[in-house]
Amino acid sequence: MDEKTMMKDDMVTKLAILLTETGNAATMTDALSTVLNSETYQLVQNDNTALYYQSPHYVYDFLKNELHEGKAK
Repeated sequence: MDEKTMMKDDMVTKLAILLTETGNAATMTDALSTVLNSETYQLVQNDNTALYYQSPHYVYDFLKNELHEGKAK
C-alpha cells in the first residue's frame, strides 16, 4: 500500500470517528457508510484535491456541509 492510499484510508477512519463523536452517526458502521457514500469521500480519493493532506476537522467541514446542504463545498 502506498503512502497516499494509507493517508486516504486514515482520513476516512477519522471522518467516521468525528461523525460518531458529534452524534451525526449512531454507530461506526453507520458513520463509515455515510463517509463512503458521500461526495466528500470522492473528493478525498481524488489526488487533484489533495484533501487527504488536510486536517480531518477541515475535511469534516466539507462532510458536514454535504450532510446539511446536500453537497460538498
